[in-house]
Amino acid sequence: MTSEAGEIVTERLAADGPSRTRVALLGSGDLSRELVRALQRLGAEVIAVDRYADAPLHGVVDRTVVVDLGDNDELAAAIRWLQPKYVVAGSEVVATDALTAAVDTGFTQLVPGIRGARLAADPELMRRLASEELGLPTAPFWFVGSVEELRAVAEQAGYPMSVKPVGGALGEGRSVMVRDSDIEPAWQRAVAACAPDIPPRVLAETVVEVDSEVILLAVLRDGHDGPALDFCAPIGHRSIEEPNGQLTVEFWQPHPMSSVALDAAKSITARVARALGGRGLFGVELLVHGDEVYFGGVTVRPYDAALLTLRTQRLSGFELQARGILGMATDTIMVSPGAARLIYSRRGAGTGAVTTSDSVAVVADALSVTESDVVVFGHHEGHPRRRLGLALATGPDVAVARDRAARVATVLGTLWP
Repeated sequence: MTSEAGEIVTERLAADGPSRTRVALLGSGDLSRELVRALQRLGAEVIAVDRYADAPLHGVVDRTVVVDLGDNDELAAAIRWLQPKYVVAGSEVVATDALTAAVDTGFTQLVPGIRGARLAADPELMRRLASEELGLPTAPFWFVGSVEELRAVAEQAGYPMSVKPVGGALGEGRSVMVRDSDIEPAWQRAVAACAPDIPPRVLAETVVEVDSEVILLAVLRDGHDGPALDFCAPIGHRSIEEPNGQLTVEFWQPHPMSSVALDAAKSITARVARALGGRGLFGVELLVHGDEVYFGGVTVRPYDAALLTLRTQRLSGFELQARGILGMATDTIMVSPGAARLIYSRRGAGTGAVTTSDSVAVVADALSVTESDVVVFGHHEGHPRRRLGLALATGPDVAVARDRAARVATVLGTLWP
């Protein structure tokens, strides 16, 4: 089937019944699978709009449309033809002028909102919004476009200083400079990890003392008296890079925080969410040192940390996003302490395909750990850091859950030796 704009379209026949609220999801990566299911359970019709015909979600959504998400004309034509009640930006590579045109019709609502959609694709503007407009505490930072600019910043700010690319794959291109001789290697490493289609640009930050890195999930929804914000229990996280280049990110919930720090974290999260506007789930990244809390970044849709909430909360981050989109009641009740380990492919590795012949036996062995669960991800195309597998575990407390998740991950990781 082909639309008036020339897109490739497939659809599943719906059973007789009332018309369903139509939601167009721009970008259909595997991580959005849980969001699609949550929306469908709540009665919505979900249309996946993406740039290729065999995206991971195309087997579970109600309809698929293939367009170039970065082309304003193509995307705008597809949205006009579909006439969705809600458009959900599930990718940073989206033509935002087309989103503005959709919102201007007065019929379609954009999630998270046009400002959130624009800033999600521009980490530099997002950091400046937080620091300069909202006045949130951040580590001193500079965005630079050349090694000479980086050298000038280092001479002004001193050491130690962290350097990372603006954009690029998770965990790639990061360095900590402690002396002048580190400047050139740090610049080259960051530039090598930058997205190939944009000019090289890096973020340099003064290294501040922190005790932990925390993600606070919050859902912004329509309440009886106006916009309402609900907070999840804080999620702690850390990254573990193995000598072979494989990356594992560990998450746990709840992360212990003082009442002062938690209040500060909620205040920062609320100000960011309300400044970006719209509705749905926001994940605000925070650096915590005692009672001090610094803003680090934000995601405007369920991301990796939300996978942990599949087992720790009554409503997962994906279900909270679905309810936020549709304007339904939410709650952020945590039902159990839990932990997760998300395994990514090695840097520059091949397909990330399962290499163990008896993968079922490996998964069965991993699931022998008490209160455990696993996810093995599928993949569509190459990426420097791809999600391979997820180890999940709950327990009577976070320490037990983290130990269990580590044991599950050790077994699961043998699928990708």
